[in-house]
Amino acid sequence: MNLKKMDFELSVCKLASEKAIDLMREFYFIGKAEGELSLVCPTKDVPEDTTAHEDGWKGFRIEGVLDFSLIGILSGISGILAANNIGIFAVSTFNTDYILVKRENYSRALEALASAGYGII
Repeated sequence: MNLKKMDFELSVCKLASEKAIDLMREFYFIGKAEGELSLVCPTKDVPEDTTAHEDGWKGFRIEGVLDFSLIGILSGISGILAANNIGIFAVSTFNTDYILVKRENYSRALEALASAGYGII
């Protein structure tokens, strides 16, 4: 299985309203649940009116389209990273999963996954 590196730094944001969301941006992941509106986006695209945000994330995605019947894909990756004391922030779309790690752990995360047999693109 191949993992594709993302070439930009990411931020995890908390928003007060949907007004700041610009769906024309290259990468936006929006989550809304029980009184919370969250956004994952490139750091350069963090909206001005965030109520909180954490910068310093780097990411990669699982290459290709994942069928819903596949089991354990994210678990395998997160288990390898957990064994190397690397925390993750994961988001999923209809097609695939994105795994974010803090910038200072990014190279180490990719090395651990490559050692476990994952291809890094």
